[in-house]
Amino acid sequence: MFLALREMRHAKARYMLIMVIMLLVSFLVLFVTGLARGLAYANISAVQNMSANYYVVQGDADQTFRRSQLNEVELQDVRSVVGEQNATPLGIQMSTITAKGTDVKTDVTFFAVDMQGILAPVIAKGEGISNETTGSVVVDRKLEQDGITIGSTIMDQATGMTWSVAGYVQDSSYSHTPVVYLNLSDWQDMKQGMSRGTAADQTASFNVIAMKATQEQVNQISEPTKDVEVITKKQAISSIPGYAAEQNSLMMMIIFLFVITAFVLAVFFYVITIQKTSQFGILKAMGTKMSYLAWSVVGQVMILSVASLCISLLLTFGMNMSLPDSMPFQLDTSTIILTSCLFIGMSLLGSLISVARVAKIDALEAIGRTGA
Repeated sequence: MFLALREMRHAKARYMLIMVIMLLVSFLVLFVTGLARGLAYANISAVQNMSANYYVVQGDADQTFRRSQLNEVELQDVRSVVGEQNATPLGIQMSTITAKGTDVKTDVTFFAVDMQGILAPVIAKGEGISNETTGSVVVDRKLEQDGITIGSTIMDQATGMTWSVAGYVQDSSYSHTPVVYLNLSDWQDMKQGMSRGTAADQTASFNVIAMKATQEQVNQISEPTKDVEVITKKQAISSIPGYAAEQNSLMMMIIFLFVITAFVLAVFFYVITIQKTSQFGILKAMGTKMSYLAWSVVGQVMILSVASLCISLLLTFGMNMSLPDSMPFQLDTSTIILTSCLFIGMSLLGSLISVARVAKIDALEAIGRTGA
């Protein structure tokens, strides 16, 4: 490490340029990762934040909430296994709403839940609603940016029903649309008012049964009932329309960024190693161990990687603070640690090419080249 630090101090400009390149690449990796996580969260936050760990859907619904149609019979069957407090119905309907007195028109997803059950929304501002309340809803706070405030009256374009906004919830989106929570009583009125709904839609009470259950209880529900399927939260999230394709594309982009990072750093340090061939040859002739030279190369990469990563983290957090609220961006601690470890790991992997080059240097040949 002494040799690495001495060399970096001697050639400040050269290593400063390499550090700037590493800084830009690491910032790009972190920023794209944050955008990918933000897009994912904006797609699934309503389901991700639910306390339920299993969901019962119709057997032929392909694990998709909106394709599923269940009724009270299935609900009672599930509750007989897990208990009444651990199973609750969930109705889902995507629609377009307008706000009275404004020109606001936005797509939303209605979530019909038991306001005393495990899916009851956590109020961030305003007041909640009960199962007996009529004509009131709780909405995702993102709608505040569209001018929908507490006390505003919103109307569903499909049914013509109107509700007053009683409060806000934080971070509740489904398929990139804000969620509007209403109770099951208003949900039944809404389904009956669907003029273009099929007979099956109007007889079905809800779409999904959310539950807290053990694996043994899940097996009891799945075995005797052939018309339903029990899925995990992870399966439910993966089945949200567009989620898997979106995340696969972004993940491929991030993977390529890591590969490009390793390739760029490997090329830069390999060129520098070639330029220092004679110096490494002299050090070998003086009896310097190969392990010492290898640690010198790896140490330089480690120092530059960690330093550039720390600065890029600060830049990323600063950029996040300046981004508009409408742009989804999320970097939690686990994502930062994983991304940082991968960046450093790919940098060190790229440095192994330089180490291999140093190992092949012949001391006599390098000294002869210097003398010539």
